[in-house]
Amino acid sequence: MTRIGMPELLILFFILAVGAIVVIWPTARICRRLGFSPWLGLVIILPLGNLILLWFVALAEWPRFPESRRDTV
Repeated sequence: MTRIGMPELLILFFILAVGAIVVIWPTARICRRLGFSPWLGLVIILPLGNLILLWFVALAEWPRFPESRRDTV
């Protein structure tokens, strides 16, 4: 078994940082456009956070578009 050196750790950190930016940035922009705080986009990095955020956005009344909620039941 080989050890992981500093170059490998830096490459791994870079890959994880780029991956996080690719996921968090669009999510924060979507939340901001809907009228929520862009910091809500950080929920996406939690385990099952993407599903929680999806359900929250789908079922919440959007502050920016209050007339968009239609109760059909």
